[in-house]
Amino acid sequence: MDLKAFLEAQRQRVDAALERFLPASDSLEKTVVEAARYSLFAGGKRLRPILCLTAAEVVGGTADEALTAACALEMVHTYSLIHDDLPAMDDDDLRRGRPTNHKVYGEAVAILAGDLLLTEAFGLLADPRIGSNAAVAAERRLRALTILARASGMQGMIAGQVIDLESETREVDLATVEYMHIHKTGALISASLEMGAVLGGGNDQQIQALVQYGRHLGLAFQITDDLLDIEGDPDVMGKPSGSDVAKNKKTYPALLGLARSREMARKHVDRAVDALKTFDEKAEPLRAIARYLLERKA
Repeated sequence: MDLKAFLEAQRQRVDAALERFLPASDSLEKTVVEAARYSLFAGGKRLRPILCLTAAEVVGGTADEALTAACALEMVHTYSLIHDDLPAMDDDDLRRGRPTNHKVYGEAVAILAGDLLLTEAFGLLADPRIGSNAAVAAERRLRALTILARASGMQGMIAGQVIDLESETREVDLATVEYMHIHKTGALISASLEMGAVLGGGNDQQIQALVQYGRHLGLAFQITDDLLDIEGDPDVMGKPSGSDVAKNKKTYPALLGLARSREMARKHVDRAVDALKTFDEKAEPLRAIARYLLERKA
């Protein structure tokens, strides 16, 4: 399949929906809306929404059934990036080749922009009048909401983030690094697939297979991200390389070295693809996405 064309078509679909769900504002609160949109439309790959849409189709549903949830996922992901970049967190100046949100709008507005996106995401998914929600049973939407809350909170991204911060000042083992990234990065990736499968009407076996795929995909994604921080081209990545080392981040290459990290990434990609063995050609985009991780440059 032509993965590049597939990803671009899906990205455009998600961008158009996000534009409808968070349009520009000329009201008194327009500054915070502008700040939220600055990061939301900063050129992201839309990986999580694309996984959500594809999962819905893989289990026999339609992408339309998952489109609102896909946008909610991207809002949550973008909020996490805005907050990750703050001086109190990773203190980054660039994101996707542009100044980070707080560098443009100040820390206070950046915090509020992240809060806006997080809150709007849950309102978006909960409201039966919005987007594709009307065509999806309330029980499925409630289940998807629960999955998103779990992946975003203390059982997911928040847990991973606090472990990441605390690990900068102490030594940790590989099990801790894996636990951290399963939560910080992997939780929302797995949730994307689980939510899509639930909204698409998948059965328990299908949902669990896609969750398993997501867990391995998330780890492979993080390992390749760690490798790119060392070996990547800053112009392609849109941010400086070497920041993990400078901040004493606990990464796979820091613990295992480059060669073993690459081997581990390949192993997780193989396991991700293997988790899809019961699915037909509808899962081919997911297989292609997993394999692409081993060659991505940004």
